[in-house]
Amino acid sequence: MQRTDLPDMFFGAKRAIFQNACELLKDMTAAENVLWERLNKSQLGVRFKAQHPIDIFIVDFYCHKYKLVVEVDGEIHLSQKEYDEGRTAELERFGITVIRFTNEEVLNDIDKVVEEIKEYLSK
Repeated sequence: MQRTDLPDMFFGAKRAIFQNACELLKDMTAAENVLWERLNKSQLGVRFKAQHPIDIFIVDFYCHKYKLVVEVDGEIHLSQKEYDEGRTAELERFGITVIRFTNEEVLNDIDKVVEEIKEYLSK
């Protein structure tokens, strides 16, 4: 079975999206790496996947059990708010919740970021 045969987890993502996700996984930002160190290996009691394909998008981190996307936004996101809002709306169409943190939040107060993610998971 191919990954794209699992629409409930990948929502029809095509092969090219998976290939792009693999490249992004190798080249995560410093903030993404810091957060990944706290999310991987089910440290919060659930599995997160880094650089996860969903439809035409690649999200920073995804927890399928809770249909939760965690995005880490760098400076470029300051100039693409409309795009990010549209992307979030598309992901919400699949019943996915998106929460966002800035690079600064992750790099300067990772414990607070992790606590906010835990709070969401406990709802």
